[in-house]
Amino acid sequence: MKSAELYEKNRSFFHAAKAIENAVIVSKELSSPEELYNMACNSSSLYQQHGSGDAGANVLDKVAKIIEEKAPDLAVKLFQQAADVSSVESSQHQGTEYISKASRLLVKLERYDEALDSLRREIGFHLESGYTGAVGRLTVAIVLVQLARGDAVAAEKAYKEWGNNCEVPEMQTLEMLLQAYDEEDRDAAKRALASPFIRSMDVEYARLAGTIPLPEGIEPVPKAAVRENAAPSYVSVNIGEGEEANMSRAEVEEIDFADNRKTEEEDDLC
Repeated sequence: MKSAELYEKNRSFFHAAKAIENAVIVSKELSSPEELYNMACNSSSLYQQHGSGDAGANVLDKVAKIIEEKAPDLAVKLFQQAADVSSVESSQHQGTEYISKASRLLVKLERYDEALDSLRREIGFHLESGYTGAVGRLTVAIVLVQLARGDAVAAEKAYKEWGNNCEVPEMQTLEMLLQAYDEEDRDAAKRALASPFIRSMDVEYARLAGTIPLPEGIEPVPKAAVRENAAPSYVSVNIGEGEEANMSRAEVEEIDFADNRKTEEEDDLC
């Protein structure tokens, strides 16, 4: 690090940045993720001052991979910064690779709101570079994230917004999935989420599909249980055929009571 300071004082920015990058490689097992993060940012800044934007983005990406397991939050920041540097200093195509890593890591961390912003930015990079082939797959990813958030309406809006960039397999998958949620069909939703297309996506999105809550569905009203060999309801002999249906329960019980009392009186006379 001392050599990096001397290079910087002499305005040898490239060599200063390279010295810090080498220090990262040497100390990656000993330094904390925070220290490595700061070293990556310093190295990238010096590369940019020299005019080597690609090298600046590359060192951010390299350190992000090193600290991703221990400090995923910091890794996300480095991937995002790498995308920023690359989009300004280099090309949109390279920037999409870095922002794609940030998007997938955010999904893995279940930071869905931030993942949506990252995915939209990723789509923007592709559209700016004129490469629309990946937009359809990213649309599927956005729909999955929206469903994971429990917002089927937003998922449908995303499809309407970018669905014209989808290819046939992507359109079929999304239409089947969104229809299942619209109709609250649990079985259809489960089949759609397990479709071969979704299983072929990046592992973070394929795993996400397995955690998405299924629609509640509409449970059928259970029929009243009928006991087998049950005795028929008692009907008074004094009620004419067809009259019982027009009488209230209280009226039927009153007639039954009168019949029973009459029977008791006749027994007493005997």
